[in-house]
Amino acid sequence: MKAPAGLDLFKTPLVLKIAGFILVTLTFFYLGKHWSSSNGDQQVVFFSSSPGTSVGVSPNYGKSFNVTALITQTDTVPEQVPVPPASTSPASDSAAAEQPPPPPLVELDRTFGVIDGDGKMSDDFEVGQVDPEVVENWGNETEVESEGGEGSRVKVKRFELCSESMREYIPCLDNVEAIKKLKSTEKGERFERHCPEKGKELNCLVPPPKGYRQPLPWPRSRDEVWFSNVPHTRLVDDKGGQNWITKAKDKFRFPGGGTQFIHGADQYLDQISKMVPDIAFGNHTRVVLDVGCGVASFGAYLMSRDVAPLSIAPKDVHENQIQFALERGVPAMVAAFATHRLLYPSQAFEIIHCSRCRINWTRDDGILLLEVNRMMRAGGYFAWAAQPVYKHEQVLEEQWEEMLNLTTRLCWELVKKEGYIAIWQKPKNNSCYLSRDEGVSPPLCDQDDDPDKVWYVDLKPCITRIPENGYGGNVTAWPARLHTPPDRLQSIQMDAYISRKELFKAESKYWSEIIAGYVRAWHWKQLKLRNVLDMKSGFGGFAAALIDHGFNSWVMNVVPVSGPNTLPVIYDRGLLGVMHDWCEPFDTYPRTYDLLHASGLFSVERKRCNLSTIMLEMDRILRPGGRAYIRDTLDVMEELQEIANAMGWHSALHDTSEGPHASYRILVCDKRLLRS
Repeated sequence: MKAPAGLDLFKTPLVLKIAGFILVTLTFFYLGKHWSSSNGDQQVVFFSSSPGTSVGVSPNYGKSFNVTALITQTDTVPEQVPVPPASTSPASDSAAAEQPPPPPLVELDRTFGVIDGDGKMSDDFEVGQVDPEVVENWGNETEVESEGGEGSRVKVKRFELCSESMREYIPCLDNVEAIKKLKSTEKGERFERHCPEKGKELNCLVPPPKGYRQPLPWPRSRDEVWFSNVPHTRLVDDKGGQNWITKAKDKFRFPGGGTQFIHGADQYLDQISKMVPDIAFGNHTRVVLDVGCGVASFGAYLMSRDVAPLSIAPKDVHENQIQFALERGVPAMVAAFATHRLLYPSQAFEIIHCSRCRINWTRDDGILLLEVNRMMRAGGYFAWAAQPVYKHEQVLEEQWEEMLNLTTRLCWELVKKEGYIAIWQKPKNNSCYLSRDEGVSPPLCDQDDDPDKVWYVDLKPCITRIPENGYGGNVTAWPARLHTPPDRLQSIQMDAYISRKELFKAESKYWSEIIAGYVRAWHWKQLKLRNVLDMKSGFGGFAAALIDHGFNSWVMNVVPVSGPNTLPVIYDRGLLGVMHDWCEPFDTYPRTYDLLHASGLFSVERKRCNLSTIMLEMDRILRPGGRAYIRDTLDVMEELQEIANAMGWHSALHDTSEGPHASYRILVCDKRLLRS
């Protein structure tokens, strides 16, 4: 019997193939749906969007995920940061009233400014600005929690705001209890570091002054800053007649003068250049130390001559000098010539300058000038502008004779004395020291004295020897020295499996590529970076890369005491740096840096320090609207992100350029403006 024509159709190979394909598709869809709903840690995430929302929202919003575990189990992409949906109905408004309101979506886009509402890279954004819309009224009762790895739970209590009296607080310099216990203060001991004891460290967020505003950008900030950011008028009252600083409505203005250069820093620098042409600012002279800097106009105008100045002053009766300097965008630190070595290496500065810096250089047989000699490069210059140079009064003339006698015994040559400036030059080798009469003081330091050992080291009443091999004295002229491996690279105590020169070049290339990636992916050229702190700087490759990429910023390179002392190399490159232990607070005012950069720091220091102590110190010195970039291993990232959230920072975790399988991640944090 012949089958109907319709049945023959179903037996054709084409129809059978189509039916099989449909059956297989339905089977896989059912299995995928069942697997997704039965395993909460490995859900397949489907995003949906609706009119009025700028970002697609996951149905998993509000759920907690263990990022580390997800990476380990699935070996895929890093954590997706859920974005709160916009309110679109009265019902959702009612639900939102029962919970703390999420930050507005638009402001999150503006804060990070990389992805627009359609998920595309955008060039139209603002970065590093304090927006009134994202200012938070900060409470102290909330706790930030998250699931930790292997069943543990990370729980960080939201940090409280400190009292208003601490808004200019520098922990190691404002330790009143320790200062009261000092046996003597006649040599300036009260201006040195006296850090809080263990258990008494800073455990709150230092608040900004009322009316705090985003700092003015450089170079405008050289000449004026907001009064509300540094609301102190004592310097105006004391130094207004010396052309340092004036107040005009809501701003401080800086005419560019100083006690000894009332007619302006530029004219003063021209005079120094004419007195000693070999100084050659921006070529032979690259790194300069200004002692007792006032509001740092000397350093501010040196920067236009391609010089890297470091301005220092103690937190004394004119206690906001350094705060003004940093608000202006000039490299500066709180430091004092007292009883300990300053935290800079030997042969660091081509010129050390003192204009009425109120230091008695001849006391204790010149021990303070011996410290200047240690830090001054072989063949470098000491410039002194003070009353004993030019005034003909008996007491002042006696001080001048004492200075001449001391500098002669130090083998310094008085190169030029003109008007109110005297300039000496340090010898280039030890021959003069060795030819002095026996018994002449001060003596040469012992051969085994390490002039680069500076962390809590007492001043020594001896002359630092100049290396016989010429290390430190023979540096290439700027700008070639930035990428020329210096001689002192060979003297760094470190484990190296390849040539130090190869390590030096590799680090420079590495950071150049990293910064190029930041410029492309995160539009760093649109960041208003001026004051930058590299918390673990190595040879200074990060700072060198910023210069190479044309950033209008300066970097304070920090060399932690827990690693090799690379500070001499950093200064030989023509960069600035300081020795520091991140288990203790840093010697700067609150709100003084736009960007904090930490690469590989926390995974090392967690063995010695409390991570929250370091993070709270970062919050203290970072400006509201500033950023922190932390590159480190996965095992510290979860804790760091929880601490960042507890401080009120907006944080996001990103892959490095090596991709999702790398053991490193980048934690990008925005500091918001918090109000009590």
